[in-house]
Amino acid sequence: MKHNALTPGGQQAEIPPLRIESNTMIGYVAAALTAGAATFAGMHTMVPWSQLYGANFSGLEAGTPLLGLTFDDGPNDPWTMKLLEVLARHQVPATFFMVGRYVRQRPDIALAVHQAGHAIGNHGYSHPNLIFVSGKKLRQEVEETSKAIEDATGERPFLFRPPFGGRRPGTFKTVGEMKLFPVMWRVTCFDWTAKSPDDILKQARRQIAGGEVILLHDGGHLGIGEDRSHTVTAVDQLIREYKDKGFIFATVPEMMQMRPNVQMPFGSAPR
Repeated sequence: MKHNALTPGGQQAEIPPLRIESNTMIGYVAAALTAGAATFAGMHTMVPWSQLYGANFSGLEAGTPLLGLTFDDGPNDPWTMKLLEVLARHQVPATFFMVGRYVRQRPDIALAVHQAGHAIGNHGYSHPNLIFVSGKKLRQEVEETSKAIEDATGERPFLFRPPFGGRRPGTFKTVGEMKLFPVMWRVTCFDWTAKSPDDILKQARRQIAGGEVILLHDGGHLGIGEDRSHTVTAVDQLIREYKDKGFIFATVPEMMQMRPNVQMPFGSAPR
């Protein structure tokens, strides 16, 4: 299309049409699509329930009157043991994803969790973000943690949760080759930044609809001794509240058995 404009002398001048070469336009579109794909792929390295980088378990069908409490970054003295007291008082089972180096430091706590009937999963040896580690380092982290848990409890774990929830293409494939099944979550309670137990409860209530695996922490990734008093208090109230609403609490393996078409990995028995 041609356009006209006035010259300084008041005469009309023809402005040549704007032309964009087809190759240039294709390049713009390709760049935009590439950027969008990269953003999409990058986002899914950290989205807990995403299946993009491999199958994982994060819960049952929404509305199922069953919940799975999970605790990361233990064993941690004294808060893991205090959580065991709360769980025992309510007769509720849970799943603990343990850091290998902490298990080596406190095998007695890991054994207490096992003997109380709770499930234990692998959470890496030094809690690295697996987005940034090599395949060799991933295998080392996983194997050393499984060995530490087996030495402490007499039972090798078959569940795995990536530290920070981070993974990339191939992470879960490697973990599967090591006889571990990835477990993520659908409810994030943000207890690591909570200023009070009520902060944790507000996050949980906002997200729970039924059927979810719930992320909480009995420890911290920087070292043993992280204060989880708010979590302990919140869990006590959370269990009371949702039991009163008719919910049942189960371990992750128990939940996995209840999901249609999902078999327990590697012939493992529920715990």
